Amino acid sequence: MLQDIAPKTLNNQYEESRQPKDNDLVIIYSNHQVILNSHKKFPTVIEAQNRWNLKKSNLIYLLSVDEIAFYLTLEPITEDDNYQYNKFISLRKLEPKWMSFAGATATQLAEWYENNKFCGRCGSKTAPDDVERALYCSNCNQKIYPNISPAIIVGVTNGDKILLTKFLSGYDRYALISGYSEIGETFEDTVRREVMEEVGLSVHNIRYFGSQPWPFSHSLLTGYFAEVDEDIAIQLETDELSKAQWFSRKNIPTEDTIDSLTWTMIEAFRREK
Repeated sequence: MLQDIAPKTLNNQYEESRQPKDNDLVIIYSNHQVILNSHKKFPTVIEAQNRWNLKKSNLIYLLSVDEIAFYLTLEPITEDDNYQYNKFISLRKLEPKWMSFAGATATQLAEWYENNKFCGRCGSKTAPDDVERALYCSNCNQKIYPNISPAIIVGVTNGDKILLTKFLSGYDRYALISGYSEIGETFEDTVRREVMEEVGLSVHNIRYFGSQPWPFSHSLLTGYFAEVDEDIAIQLETDELSKAQWFSRKNIPTEDTIDSLTWTMIEAFRREK
């Protein structure tokens, strides 16, 4: 999956004292977009210094993979022919794959910094905390931490068939039923509720499959398989979905890579793993 970057290792611990090196990378973020150069690479620190006169002292450490660190600048940058803003989701296609995961995770943090420049309690300007990954409001003493939204993905099965769905908008390929957990809800409760809400079916034998950090939606995804209680007609919820259809193992479409938990689960069912 996207996070499987071994033998490289992601270090996401906050290291305020780490000093930027010339070949470290800079995240320049604005409105769900991030700047890449014409080779679809993040600019290095030395590039950012030479091109935009960015100062190392103003860069915020985000994370590192082995010896390469990612830093954030909050200064406004205008794109040009060689350095242009790209959609956040497009980072899925970066090569090598470790760069895709690390770059997307760094951009997730960049988006959090961008969205919390001001305190939600009193409206004062925030500043990075000196000790931990947090933004601090000196006016009301509030600390703001990065937000992660727990969500489930569920492969609903009926014998040798699996239920695939399509969204009304956005991701245009087949997927599994998914949804965010509500306050006071277990993951298993979320599975039951989302299946009932989206296709009108009840399920049992809920079994954990695996998990995945998904930076593009600030989510921690948890995957389950569950068996349908009764072989009854689907009642499609049309506010979010355009289609829900049963597929036998031999007829499951191949539409995406196993970088995602969704398609890792679909392929696992196809191969009876």
